[in-house]
Amino acid sequence: MQVPLLSTTGDRGAVGERLGGFVYGTVLVLSVVVAGAKAFPHSPGHVAALVAVTTFVFWIAHVYARGITFSIAHNDHLSFAELRGIAGREAAILGAGVPPEAALVLGALGLFSEKTAVWVAMGLGMVVLGTTGIVFARVERLGTLKMLFAVLANLALGVVLILLKVLVAH
Repeated sequence: MQVPLLSTTGDRGAVGERLGGFVYGTVLVLSVVVAGAKAFPHSPGHVAALVAVTTFVFWIAHVYARGITFSIAHNDHLSFAELRGIAGREAAILGAGVPPEAALVLGALGLFSEKTAVWVAMGLGMVVLGTTGIVFARVERLGTLKMLFAVLANLALGVVLILLKVLVAH
């Protein structure tokens, strides 16, 4: 059963995997944006390409690793249907890159400056991290204080990368 991205309905395991994939993918994306912005300060298009290629490679690696795990755990060869299911469950890693990539592409097209494109990409990553914290809290039916903690825990990962961005840029 496919669970829409960031949906709170459906199989709890699938929802959890989706949320985990978004958190992991977003941290990956933000770290690539930080490194890419340093390597290509005047080319948000290059940074967008780095994000796209990196998220794709990590997605493939996750699908491959989960396929190996499944095959060994079930003492059976991996079917195409199961591989397709694994690929779908890991797709949140790819999805996490879309908002920051869009900002970087818009910067490459000249809709705003290179510097702005990178900061918008970082900001959108933070929005994804905050949203995943909220969705987690809703799924778990957490109270307000615990929801705030979940959101802050997710945002803390992004803040570390933003601090790294500030330190690397200066």
